[in-house]
Amino acid sequence: MINSSVSRSSVSRRSVLAALTLTLALADGAIPAAHAAGPETYTLTVRHLDRAGRSTGSYETTVTGLSGPGAGRAVKPHGDSGTTTVRLPKGRYLLDSYLSGGSAAAGADWVVQPRLDLDRNTTVTVDARTTAPVDVSPPDRSADFLQGAMFVQVTHGGTARVVNRLAGSPRLRVGHLGPAAEAGSVKQWYDAYWTTKNTTYALGDSVTGDRALTGLTRHPAAKDLATVRVQGAARPGAQGSATADVQPAGLSIGASRKFPVPGATTFLVTPGRGPWEFVYWAPTAPGAPATRYTAGPLAVRAGSTTTLAFDNPVLGPTLTGRHRVVRSGNRLAVDVPLLADGGGHAPSASAYATASTTLHRDGKPVGTRSGAPGRAEFTVPPGRASYRVTSTAQRKGASGAATRVTAAWTFVSRATTRPTPLPVSVVRFSPRLAPGGTAVAGGDLRIPVAVEGAAAGGRVRSLKVSVSMDGGKSWTRVPVERDAVTVRNPRAGTGVSLRAELTDTAGNTLAQTVVDAYRTR
Repeated sequence: MINSSVSRSSVSRRSVLAALTLTLALADGAIPAAHAAGPETYTLTVRHLDRAGRSTGSYETTVTGLSGPGAGRAVKPHGDSGTTTVRLPKGRYLLDSYLSGGSAAAGADWVVQPRLDLDRNTTVTVDARTTAPVDVSPPDRSADFLQGAMFVQVTHGGTARVVNRLAGSPRLRVGHLGPAAEAGSVKQWYDAYWTTKNTTYALGDSVTGDRALTGLTRHPAAKDLATVRVQGAARPGAQGSATADVQPAGLSIGASRKFPVPGATTFLVTPGRGPWEFVYWAPTAPGAPATRYTAGPLAVRAGSTTTLAFDNPVLGPTLTGRHRVVRSGNRLAVDVPLLADGGGHAPSASAYATASTTLHRDGKPVGTRSGAPGRAEFTVPPGRASYRVTSTAQRKGASGAATRVTAAWTFVSRATTRPTPLPVSVVRFSPRLAPGGTAVAGGDLRIPVAVEGAAAGGRVRSLKVSVSMDGGKSWTRVPVERDAVTVRNPRAGTGVSLRAELTDTAGNTLAQTVVDAYRTR
């Protein structure tokens, strides 16, 4: 069900995989035309007419089972004359038919019958003349169309089936066929993308009812859209451009855009489509693995502007998402990325020279694991004990972007009957820096300080922050006031290091250090 005219290079990586997976799932396990003895079967005849009302063999029709013996299976009957027959078990079906106009300029017609009750020999006529245009466009008429996709989900008897079509041009026409289905059982959504020199428009709409759409018209004004600015920093040694992907949360397609870093690109999205997801692919040094960051689902509102910064200092540990330290029985697993970027986004692959995690139990070493920063597993005795976990990542050639990051946690634990998060915390430093990750020498810099993990939400007993101008050889305490510290920056070309010492209300502790958190210019 993939329209081959869509340019693969313009579709986001996740989108292609999602659409292909869906198409293969529908094609797999097709219902044979002659069914084995047992289920009651009937003949379904499908006639296909083009926009001139003539029979046409330029179509692709899929019949998907919703209930009965044919539920969950699909068949694609075809006849070059324009008429085709297939024998199917009694039950409820979803029929969709894609009629090609023969050229990109002519466009195509997609007819969907969400309710086909096969309880007798039945003839269905798919008529391209019953469709209406999908007329969705951005406020900037100079924008070029990239690609679009329409999805129809039909729910019956607690089971949902989805059919879809990718559109390589904006000339798609759609139409409903047959009787109405049950109220609220048909959900249909359309996502399409346009681009200008500096902006990508991501326009989507979703409709729920008892019928498939016959045409769709949406012309959002600039005030109806939300702005999402994706900003990328430049790591030392990295080469090439960054790539940003945008896609609605859930099943759909997305679009990608390349841009030089340090720099930014802009997406204008429709808030009514729901939350949006973003993927940032950072440029890397030659031979280094690709580094991917994700953000979202992000809810936006019309007229708002959101900035997502990626790959920027201050790098440090994060406990967002599923990252944590977990005890399960006698297994203690550490998963706290040490080199998340300044926005708290954990990279898929960190650039580091060495990394290790060491575990102590009641002051005695249990072991040390080397590998991915902040990730390790240990087997420990079941009894109650005091633990200290120390994770360190050392980076080379990364001046101004965390040459060394260390986090050490203490807590008490015993064997558990199920996976149980342990009470660890981290501190995030979020100063406003230049795109290259630097701050002006000699000026005062306000650095917001935020706590993640067990101590978040008012469970901090004490928090001390210190600063170093000599790579961590000596430290000076700075007061935390209104969730921030103020640092007087040293002369140009100096690395500024940050340290946090935290104790939560239960007595668990954190000692965290970021050497060369940022540099002055």
